[in-house]
Amino acid sequence: MVAKGKKKGVVQFSIKPPSEAIQVYLAGAFKDWQPIPMRKQKDGSFAVEVALPAGKHEYKFVLGNQWITDPDHNRCAPNPYGSLNSVVQVD
Repeated sequence: MVAKGKKKGVVQFSIKPPSEAIQVYLAGAFKDWQPIPMRKQKDGSFAVEVALPAGKHEYKFVLGNQWITDPDHNRCAPNPYGSLNSVVQVD
């Protein structure tokens, strides 16, 4: 899931993994696809806030060794590996 943060340009990314996950990461073009650790929330979901400049940004969640699109966000773009990346638009 993607939500606007409290500050302009800040985006909150969150996901509730389908199974008990120890650690979840966010990876995106905005960080050169280097995974960022997400914090586990009381409800079992994981979240992280990232400051992003205006524009379109591609991202995926990393659970174990699986890179997955955002199951709660349907905007996607094809990537060079034959799969999809989730896309968030920052105004």
